Amino acid sequence: MISQQVRLTTEKGKVSRLGVRQRSSEFAYRLLKRKILDSDYPPGEHVLEQDIAAELKLSRTPVREAFVRLEQDGLLEIVPRHGVRISVLSPNDMRELYEVLTALEPTAVELLARRQPADEELAPLVTACDAMEAALAGKRLKAWAAADEDFHFNLAQLCGNRRLAAMIMTMWDQAHRARMFTLTLRPLPKRSTQEHRAVVDAIRVGNVAGARELYAAHRRRGGDEMMAIIDRHGFQRL
Repeated sequence: MISQQVRLTTEKGKVSRLGVRQRSSEFAYRLLKRKILDSDYPPGEHVLEQDIAAELKLSRTPVREAFVRLEQDGLLEIVPRHGVRISVLSPNDMRELYEVLTALEPTAVELLARRQPADEELAPLVTACDAMEAALAGKRLKAWAAADEDFHFNLAQLCGNRRLAAMIMTMWDQAHRARMFTLTLRPLPKRSTQEHRAVVDAIRVGNVAGARELYAAHRRRGGDEMMAIIDRHGFQRL
């Protein structure tokens, strides 16, 4: 009886430690991801595992686990015995990312429109459009970019296909730094905001083909605009 209690206590202790480690790993993953997306760790920078562990006040194991997930996200490259290198995007990388997004996101729009969602379900998209318009009125580009990101995140989540949503957001995260880097080089994104609103209106009335085509055109135009800026300024590292 005593040995059984000891065994149960030991097993509970292992489960408890595992839970702590998983929470620590998730914390490290989310924080490091945000730092990479916000360019706190610039593209091409080498980062050591022990330095991150000390910065986050964690052991190296959850940091190592976070690195593995971030490498799967395409945000860094693990360099054996040398920590990690923050991923660098070339112009061709950006072109490929936009080609993938142009293929995936219209499908998400179509899936959502086919479901004929109620206004309550579309509320996050409407709220994001409202926030984009308000940000433009005050010429607050970073606020506009945050609302734009909310729109795309909610669109992916609402499509009803978890795998498709995950693929879209992986591509979206990889392209994030370049979008922010070129934000002030683009025209004020009034047209983009209008296109978002038009897509929501088409979804609301059940215009499946129209919603898909509107979004595909929006994504193609946005990609062409982004690549034109990159080519015009001769950016080679993003």
